[in-house]
Amino acid sequence: MMLDRRFSVAPMMDWTDRHDRYFLRLIAPNALLYTEMVTTGALIHGDYNRFLAFDSSEHPVALQLGGSDPKALAHCAKMGEDYGYDEINLNVGCPSDRVKSGHFGACLMLSPDTVADCVAAMSAAVKIPVTVKCRIGVDEQDSYEELTHFIQKVAAAGCQVFVIHARKAWLNGLSPKQNREIPPLRYDVVRQIKQDFKQLTIVVNGGIKEMDAVDEHLQFVDGVMIGREAYTNPYFLAEIEKNYYALDGKVRTREAVIEAFIPYVIEQLGKKVKLSSMTRHILGLFQGQKGARAWRRHLSENAHKEGAGVDVLIAAMGFLAIKDFA
Repeated sequence: MMLDRRFSVAPMMDWTDRHDRYFLRLIAPNALLYTEMVTTGALIHGDYNRFLAFDSSEHPVALQLGGSDPKALAHCAKMGEDYGYDEINLNVGCPSDRVKSGHFGACLMLSPDTVADCVAAMSAAVKIPVTVKCRIGVDEQDSYEELTHFIQKVAAAGCQVFVIHARKAWLNGLSPKQNREIPPLRYDVVRQIKQDFKQLTIVVNGGIKEMDAVDEHLQFVDGVMIGREAYTNPYFLAEIEKNYYALDGKVRTREAVIEAFIPYVIEQLGKKVKLSSMTRHILGLFQGQKGARAWRRHLSENAHKEGAGVDVLIAAMGFLAIKDFA
């Protein structure tokens, strides 16, 4: 199956867990979704089912792995394929200290041969696509020549899809949050990569928050990946869905999204999942709508309480300007 990569939601640590992905799928039926980054160590030595299990409605969904050992990554890629994921993505972009100390994430851009070895091993282990998410550079190694060298090496090893965060990463002196905000966005670099590597699929990521920006990027690259905006303002995804996929121009209303989410919440509560583990992902759904602040406050103050049930979610809907919500 060829994946439609025009529109995807970024892997985001502590955010894009299975509950968030289920919720986002209700808004955006056609987006390619990504897991949080899962390390090879967590899968090999931990409760792998907790990290890999997902709902079938999440398809198409990609598993993002963190690691730098080709053998371990190949093993975990095969685990992901066996679980039914549609793609395996290697994280070569995360700049956190913990990731750096484990020698994976953005620091791997300094070792193109290592990334190529990892991609080759993973590609040999699975039949689904193996892709890479990277930056445009790291620290002082940020020239266009160095980026093209990285792309050439990794592409030759079997990677045909690169998701490029259009900022460089500073491994020392900036926090992960600052690395998402301070280094300037260089969309021109990503567009030039597409020009120079027309045979590759190039997806741009970083700072994309408006429909006009999505439209513009898609004139130059193969896809856009939405990050934080998909979490803080998730209904933005409905606008993309409407413009690019909905033949009749119709998408689920915000209210219909919650109505569709409630049966899932009830099911998960029956499995002893805490209400707050699910509702924390939906706080931004009504951003800009009347009653949104009261909606967020009610969920934030009550969903974490012992024994909190779906009635908390239904009560929160009462603060919104909605008629006859059942």
